[in-house]
Amino acid sequence: MMMVDYLSIGEFSLLLVWIILDFTILIKSSTEVGEVRQHLTPRKQRVLARIIVACNILISILHLCCCIHEIWKLGRVFVADVFLTMSWVLVTLYATYCMKTRVLVNLTWPLVLLCWWAFSALIKLISISAYFFDIWKKTPLPDIFPSPNIAQFTSFPLSVLICFSALCTSYLQTNDPELEQSLLSNHEECAGTRDGFSRAGIWSRLTFRWLNPVFEKAHRVQRLELFHVPEAPESESAESSFSILQEARKQKPELAASLVKAVIYTVWRPLVVNATLAGLNTFSSYLGPFLITNFVEFIAGENSAHGIYYGYMLACLFFFAKTVESLTQRQWYFGARQIGVRVRAALMVAIYNNSILTKNSGTSTGKMINFLDVDVERIGDFFWYIHGIWLLPLQVSLALLILYRNLGASASFSVLAVTILVMLSNTPLARIQEKLHSRIMEAKDSRIKATAETLKCMKILKLHSWETAYLNKLLQLRDAERSWIKRYLYTCSVVAFLFWASPTLISVVAFGICVMVNTPLSAGTVLAALATFRILQEPIYNLPELVTVITQTKVSIDRIQNFMKEEEQKHLSPSNDAETLNVAVDIEPGEYSWEADSRKKPTLKIDKKIQIMKGGKVAICGTVGSGKTSFLASVLGEIARTSGGRVNVSGSRAYVPQTAWIQTGTVQENILFGKEMDRRWYHEVLEACSLERDIELWDDGDLTVVGERGINLSGGQKQRIQLARAIYNNSDIYLLDDPFSAVDAHTAAHLFKECFLTLLSSKTVIYVTHQLEFIVAADLILVLKDGKVVQSGSKYEDLMKEASGELACLIAAHNQTLTQIRSWKEHDSLISTNGKVRHKELRDVKQHNQKGCSEILERSYQRDREFGRVKWHVYHTFVTSAYKGALVPVLLLFQVLFQGLQIGSNYWISWATEKEDQVSKEKLIGIFVLLSASSSMFILGRGVLLATVAFETAQKLFLGMITSIFRAPMSFFDTTPSSRILNRSSSDQTTVDTDIPYRLAGLAFALVQLLCIIILMSQVAWPVFILFILVVTISIWYQNHYVNAARELARMVGIQKAPILHHFSESFAGAATIRCFNQEERFSKKNLSLIDDYSRVTFHNYATMEWLSLRVNFLFNIVFFAMLAILVSMPRNAIDPSLAGLAATYGLNLNVLQSWVIWNLCNVENKMISVERILQFLAIESEAPLVIEDYRPEQGWPTAGTIVLDNLQIRYHPTHPTVLKGISCTFPGAKKIGVVGRTGSGKSTLIQALFRVVEPSSGRIVIDNIDISQIGLHDLRSRLSIIAQEPILFQGTLRTNLDPLQQHPDSTIWEVLYKCQLGDIVKQDQRLLDTPVVEDGGNLSVGQRQLVCLTRALLDKRKILVLDEATASVDTATDNFIQKTIREETTSCTVITVAHRVPTIIDSDLVLVLDEGKILEFDSPQDLLKDESSAFSKLVMEFLGRSNCNNDFKDRSLIDP
Repeated sequence: MMMVDYLSIGEFSLLLVWIILDFTILIKSSTEVGEVRQHLTPRKQRVLARIIVACNILISILHLCCCIHEIWKLGRVFVADVFLTMSWVLVTLYATYCMKTRVLVNLTWPLVLLCWWAFSALIKLISISAYFFDIWKKTPLPDIFPSPNIAQFTSFPLSVLICFSALCTSYLQTNDPELEQSLLSNHEECAGTRDGFSRAGIWSRLTFRWLNPVFEKAHRVQRLELFHVPEAPESESAESSFSILQEARKQKPELAASLVKAVIYTVWRPLVVNATLAGLNTFSSYLGPFLITNFVEFIAGENSAHGIYYGYMLACLFFFAKTVESLTQRQWYFGARQIGVRVRAALMVAIYNNSILTKNSGTSTGKMINFLDVDVERIGDFFWYIHGIWLLPLQVSLALLILYRNLGASASFSVLAVTILVMLSNTPLARIQEKLHSRIMEAKDSRIKATAETLKCMKILKLHSWETAYLNKLLQLRDAERSWIKRYLYTCSVVAFLFWASPTLISVVAFGICVMVNTPLSAGTVLAALATFRILQEPIYNLPELVTVITQTKVSIDRIQNFMKEEEQKHLSPSNDAETLNVAVDIEPGEYSWEADSRKKPTLKIDKKIQIMKGGKVAICGTVGSGKTSFLASVLGEIARTSGGRVNVSGSRAYVPQTAWIQTGTVQENILFGKEMDRRWYHEVLEACSLERDIELWDDGDLTVVGERGINLSGGQKQRIQLARAIYNNSDIYLLDDPFSAVDAHTAAHLFKECFLTLLSSKTVIYVTHQLEFIVAADLILVLKDGKVVQSGSKYEDLMKEASGELACLIAAHNQTLTQIRSWKEHDSLISTNGKVRHKELRDVKQHNQKGCSEILERSYQRDREFGRVKWHVYHTFVTSAYKGALVPVLLLFQVLFQGLQIGSNYWISWATEKEDQVSKEKLIGIFVLLSASSSMFILGRGVLLATVAFETAQKLFLGMITSIFRAPMSFFDTTPSSRILNRSSSDQTTVDTDIPYRLAGLAFALVQLLCIIILMSQVAWPVFILFILVVTISIWYQNHYVNAARELARMVGIQKAPILHHFSESFAGAATIRCFNQEERFSKKNLSLIDDYSRVTFHNYATMEWLSLRVNFLFNIVFFAMLAILVSMPRNAIDPSLAGLAATYGLNLNVLQSWVIWNLCNVENKMISVERILQFLAIESEAPLVIEDYRPEQGWPTAGTIVLDNLQIRYHPTHPTVLKGISCTFPGAKKIGVVGRTGSGKSTLIQALFRVVEPSSGRIVIDNIDISQIGLHDLRSRLSIIAQEPILFQGTLRTNLDPLQQHPDSTIWEVLYKCQLGDIVKQDQRLLDTPVVEDGGNLSVGQRQLVCLTRALLDKRKILVLDEATASVDTATDNFIQKTIREETTSCTVITVAHRVPTIIDSDLVLVLDEGKILEFDSPQDLLKDESSAFSKLVMEFLGRSNCNNDFKDRSLIDP
């Protein structure tokens, strides 16, 4: 058989397989929508479809008749004709089937049929043209052009008609207004077809015309918003992508163990199509170097037998090859990005779901954010590079074939040897790169983790004046990361040098071998070889990047795979939901631990079986760290069971954690928590939780937006909102962890009466409390100590009979407090007067931040997004950041010298080979080597300088950003989600570190190279310069049309990613609550929606770049074709063949270079948005200076501690109402001041004003005769101490938390630890002060954390100490001990105590009562208690009344007679 026969068999086999695969996919599609769409299909489409099928039938008949004629007349069969006939019959049958099932439904023909029709028409055109050319020139053509038979002649018009009809079908499908109008009514039913891509025809997809509506919308509206962007295709949706990945991992065990295999299996179909396009692109790109010899010989006139038409035919072949190359490249790149979108979505969902399902996860929030923000993105981008793995050897093979044709076997083998040597030399460099990148990611994890923790604790850092110390810690982590980045970038410079120099090395070796073996060289063969080296230069240049990407992707996918394996192993099975008759919770004996190491002492040990009956109330009490929270966690299934039986829970659960977890959103959304609105029940819950008054005072009511972590709510408001969330859920079992600690006595009594005894009267309630007056209402009391249940019983009296029991000790401490208060009250009542005093009543008022909170957050989001072009000052700032831009001209000079020397060396070798009589072989090679080596040295210098500029620029921007963030006021953190700041610090900073400098430099270098080629081509054929101007003008118009949409889409990519990170970190923090409420599905759906929004933006962002590149590519292909046509038309004696050939050789890379320019131009602006976003944070309004040198207080200030408030007025924003309204009073030095008031009365605002967290709008605060507004913040805050309401610890050790600035010896630390009852607890761990503290202090109870904060404050020994609900989460005995310790240790200090517990402030020297931002009362507690109508007296009576609750609750006496 002949070669044509084999090709025919191959064509038929490929066609058959493709049709079978397409048919399999087709039969799986739904027919319901098809019936609707078929009736809506316009008549034009139906007519065109029938014409196409009729033409296919006619062509099949023609080919069949031709075969019969050959057998009948010639007595033989041509294999090629038989298989061609079979192919047409197969196509006709499938087209007939598709006309009814697909074309009239989706309005598109299958891709396999479109490709066959276009391919057949093209082959027939080439065969017929070759036939006529042969007749006209009477010159036999090569066998590669077979002669057409009668069937091909007659069927050619039919093939053209088929192609034309198919194009018309595609055009009508996208432009028929009748169809669009008819589909509008069915828009909701066919929601899945809303995206333009899925509905686009083949021509629209090929040319990206389906994007035109997006561009038009971008020009019509002022700015592009998310709702303007069409949906991404269904295949790229998060739900679809993740389900495919999960099915693959479940059905195939080998895929479950390897994430790489699972991902590849998920996308193998589009990956194969993408590989086909990549292969076609490669073959078409090598057609130019293959034909360049023929063209140069034609220009030189070496073959006079070929006329001018031969030159035109070569020019047409060049143009055809470049057009195919452009089309396939654009589809290849976009297809790769499309696969990346799908993989990214699947992995994001997998990581989120794993984190939500994992209990007691050891992975930090910073590391998790890095997974989403860096690793997943890198894996998605890898599919843009993946085909380089197999394309590189293919490209090398094709290059060797061309070299063999032009230079012979010796040169070809030498090139192969050098290429292999160069590739092998990359192995150690690749290993170094992988190692360095792993170190970079580890360092980045540490930095992001520390940044995330710092942002969460920023208020504490500012109050303690620790921001400078923690900033230095972050900078140290950044320095470690920077050192690895520096090594990495210099390694990349070496790799870039080796592979930029490798084509030069290969050409030197190849031509040197040719000279040695006397291989004849001509301008044509030399230029063909140079063209081959140049086109081979792209994959060789991309090889270091490919190796880098492979190593980075391997590191990232290994990190994610290890995380998923670890977390899947940690998935704890939920507690059994066993339905029993009367038992709600059945706890078997067992041991529980927060740590995986079973050898350590268990956190909780239950020795006896505990049964909690349905409707029962269980009170859990105990000292700090006794295991109360761990007990609730065992019921929830949130703590690991190391031994023993299971916990069986019957019914739904609701959970109120000790540390409030509030979502970003409205108050109503937080309370409903996914439930439907029931107005009656909703208002009952609000009233029971004492929230109605707050809601009435908020401007937006229950639609008031709550900031991140409830940052704009008071502690009491957060606690009541999450209690309302639990009650509204209407569950069977309620687990409440110290729900009364953050509210005052009056509110606590109200909550207990209305919530516990009314709304939850028939529910099972397990509650932890330190307010022992509430345990009398319990049906079962559990007393814990050291992780064990030491007492349990249903009767309070029975437990109290054990005089030495733990409960008796706790009650004794409680009674001691009550006795003290009663003695105060009784003493004052004896000397009180009967005179009537004005009635005073405390009222709740709204918190400052809530007014206009939604507007603040909205402004923050708008401020996050710039509009229009990236401003020039952004580029200028970036370019001049390192060494004031002094190295930039040097970089450009190195590039110009490199390009000039490279062009010079190529011209020299092509010119000198034709001057053998004038130039010796030694001189030829010597000068060529000298020029080539010089150009390579400039490349090395360029790489080193670029790396230097890159990390210096990145470091300067990072320093500016992080310093600006740390100096920002607290209002910035109140209104800016931490995920947005982390996004700047992680992905944006990563882009600046390793991406933008190389993109920007790549654009400049490509522009220099393009300019050199334009000059060279214009020198050969000057009319091309005019065409260049025209094409550049059109290209600029295209770019202006493109840039509005592309720029806004690029900005939206970052904006749409921030909510994913925010939702992730928020869900991760509240995972226990989400699991308890069985809300995993709702949160997962929200995550899917956020990922889909991100995918739709990235999908269209990638497509816009290909839209522009395709059009500009075509324009530059026309320029190249015009130059070739001009060269063909010019007289031979008017052309320097070497220079003309050199221009044609460089012109072959014109479209590749132009694509590189366009891609970099678009990418640079898109990437520069990261710089723009970082620069936004450099412009944050700063707090007052840390130090004012002219107004520094003396070293010992304050000496007395006297605080004077002079007409103090505070408002949080100029448009907001005044929160503190002209407060004037004096806190005498060395006195104890108690500050009380209802929630939101201004207590916290007063404390913030004292520390200048907010600045006075009027009035002043004077401490020891110094106006605090006149001195620096560090000088002020470092002289004050505070124990905040929320006990916040940092990840590290106990020592670093107690003494962050390392100012105290161990002996002093131990002394204070024992004073705060922590000494014995710390000694339980052998590591003592080096005992690790996990993120958020999660390995300590909330009470223990408060004791650590107390120890920290007492260590500082400041003259002024502020306690803001510092003992809210400890038991009464511990509170009494702490108050005693504070009295003893602060005898000479001014102590300001904000508290809800009356015993905490009853022994103060003065009590300040605030209400609605005004001073209601300010006097000694003795004087205030004399007046029974005073607000303070009423607070005391409320506390005593709550304590004497036996008549109100269960006729049980708490207080011993």
